[in-house]
Amino acid sequence: MKAATLALICAATSSLLLAGCALGPNYQRPAVDAPAFKVTGDWKPAGPSDHLPRGKWWRSFGDPTLNELEERLDVSSNSIRVAEAQYRQAQAEAVIARSPLFPTLDVDASAQRQKTTARSGLPAQVGNSFDLGLSSSWELDLWGALRRGAEAGTASAQSSAADLESVRLSLHATLAQSYYSLRITDTQQRLYDRTVEDYKRFLEMTRNRYNQGIDTRADVAAAESQLKAAQAQAVDLRLQRDQLEHSIAILLGVPPATFTLAPAEVPLPVPATPALIASEQLERRPDIAAAERRLAAASANIGVATAGYFPVLSLSASAGYEGRHFSNLISASDEVWALGASLVAPLFNAGKTHAQVSEARAAYDQSLATYRQTVLSAFQEVEDNLAAASLLAEEAKLQDDAVAAARQNTTITLNQYKAGTVSYLNVVNAQAAQLAAERTAAQLLGRRLNASVTLLKAAGGDWHAES
Repeated sequence: MKAATLALICAATSSLLLAGCALGPNYQRPAVDAPAFKVTGDWKPAGPSDHLPRGKWWRSFGDPTLNELEERLDVSSNSIRVAEAQYRQAQAEAVIARSPLFPTLDVDASAQRQKTTARSGLPAQVGNSFDLGLSSSWELDLWGALRRGAEAGTASAQSSAADLESVRLSLHATLAQSYYSLRITDTQQRLYDRTVEDYKRFLEMTRNRYNQGIDTRADVAAAESQLKAAQAQAVDLRLQRDQLEHSIAILLGVPPATFTLAPAEVPLPVPATPALIASEQLERRPDIAAAERRLAAASANIGVATAGYFPVLSLSASAGYEGRHFSNLISASDEVWALGASLVAPLFNAGKTHAQVSEARAAYDQSLATYRQTVLSAFQEVEDNLAAASLLAEEAKLQDDAVAAARQNTTITLNQYKAGTVSYLNVVNAQAAQLAAERTAAQLLGRRLNASVTLLKAAGGDWHAES
């Protein structure tokens, strides 16, 4: 057999080709012209660092229930399973894209018994035929098209890995936001439960005063209207809570009917906002890494398309045995072999190759703009939520003062009403203002928690040193 000769030829040729050039641009990560954070130092161009651990950032909120839910998410989320399956597909496609760099080697064996027809006075013949051999073929990567294809496949697999981490980060943030929306609804529900009880007592007091001839029927009607409006709002809050609970169940991949969260207080205080976030932090964002890797794949595809202008050279070889008797098939007399080469050069394809190169360059330009826009959007998200976290904390302090003043006003107005110096309409207005101030305070707490979660997501994960 000539298998040894074939292997020697393949090894020598591969050494020669590995030193060859590859068509198309050699990829370099582009610089991105973007401003620094208003509260940080100089801008540093982002590069993919999504492999760095993002940490279990949700633990900074100090909520054991949230911690448990976040741990369950990684195990049971169907969205994560979809992204993981897509990543495995991308890994397999990368292996497929790399495989043409190497020769194929096949073994084939066959056995056949056949009968020939009688011809020219010769009787029909019945005989056996046996074949055993190896065959190999290899497309020589003279212009680097296969290497560029392998580069594109590897970069695409890396972008898929970053997409998986983007899905994880987004789902963890969505779960935290939904959870705290539910907890804020619990807070408002307790506020309305307490308010409804207070309004019931005020209605009873107004009726007694009406029976005594002190209050008018209009005062009783105002008290009844105030109570019913508060009860209606309490029902609406229960609907909101049920829907939030259902959305959390879907995130966890379980039927809503099997999932329940008991009402609870919101753990305080809200996690402190960092004094600054370095621009390097954004390198942890997997969506930036995914966009950069897609750009690398688009660059490699330009080389793949450009190779269409040049000829394709392929080598083939086969060696084996053919015989009519299986017992002595492997013998020198039955040995067969063949070596060959083929060259296919493009002459005319109506501009197809030129269009493919133009398409690849356009795809690269699109990926470049997408990458730069992704980085800029990341800066905007961080800026937005840094401002929100800071200003909402200031607003919450002012709102706390407003709540205290509204409560004091209600107490004073109610005492004046009992003394007969003001009508019940004044009490209704004071109580409505207090309820609005307290509900606004609860909503501000929800906005602060949402801003904290979104800031962590926008920064690609936890900013603390341990992560």
